[in-house]
Amino acid sequence: MVRNLSRGVFQYAQPPRIISYASTVGQKEGDGPFGACFDCVEPDAHFGQDTWEQAESVMQRRTVQLALDKCGLQDSDLSCICAGDLMNQCIGSTYGMRPLEIPLLGIYGACSTMAEGLLLASFLAAGGVGEYTAAVTSSHFSTAERQFRFPLSYGGQRPPTAQWTCTGSGAVILQQPDGIPDGVCVTGGCIGTMVDLGVTDANHMGAAMAPAAADTLVRYFKGTNTAPDTYDAIVTGDLGLLGHQIVTDLFRQDGVDMTKNYTDCGLLLYHLEKQDMHAGGSGCGCSAAVFNGYLLTGLKQGRWRRILFAPTGALLSPTSSFQGESIPGICHLVCVS
Repeated sequence: MVRNLSRGVFQYAQPPRIISYASTVGQKEGDGPFGACFDCVEPDAHFGQDTWEQAESVMQRRTVQLALDKCGLQDSDLSCICAGDLMNQCIGSTYGMRPLEIPLLGIYGACSTMAEGLLLASFLAAGGVGEYTAAVTSSHFSTAERQFRFPLSYGGQRPPTAQWTCTGSGAVILQQPDGIPDGVCVTGGCIGTMVDLGVTDANHMGAAMAPAAADTLVRYFKGTNTAPDTYDAIVTGDLGLLGHQIVTDLFRQDGVDMTKNYTDCGLLLYHLEKQDMHAGGSGCGCSAAVFNGYLLTGLKQGRWRRILFAPTGALLSPTSSFQGESIPGICHLVCVS
């Protein structure tokens, strides 16, 4: 049963359980501070394939298989999988999931896709649509650069506000509630609304997405009658250095201190200065890898008891940018306890 608290804000009376999760990243991500947290660090950016797009599909499929292997399930045990990526028509997911023949809901939320998938998969699990559901997403530096910016051979210089698209994937498997809320559970969430303050610079994603993150967090705090210090950690993604500062400033203007337990996946994944990451990491694989590699492991080990995972997405396309459109942002939130 789902308890609706306010518009788009809900809690589960019987929360679905996260029974398995997995993460795969590239070598640059493996060289970051959480390299030991990931299930697989792949030194070959092509993943043994001929094209970058094929590489991303293989990475996503391998990550799903890792999550299945870790809990002893087969792909035939999944009633549905919610999958998405950054490429046009979500071809990373469709071609990645094609050999597994799992009922598929293809989704797109840009860098917020991991949370969107978790929300949908938890709805399905709580609604009794089969015993097991899953969510997966991915991004690849080379596929994203080719689609949204320039071919790698162009050699364009990134401005200081730019973020590095993560080569990574994360998958999570949920089990429908059985009346015993033990282990790590999805206990509630907030469906984001689009917020657009007129940012048009595709190399300044943090500024475009930060207002949406603040909006979703405020709505969730009000709907649940909680405050930032109610939670052990609040983690957005992928706002990076500048977007994280904007969210902190927005809350400070309202007299709310977010400095004690608030961070961002784009800040966590890389060594910002050592690896020359400019404003940090991005891509829906960034928040997926941090969530499934670092955050869920910390919850399982008891480092935290309750966290808010709130990835953000910039809902632009190359076409909208060429037409001079501004960049709407969205932030979906999942409470995991």
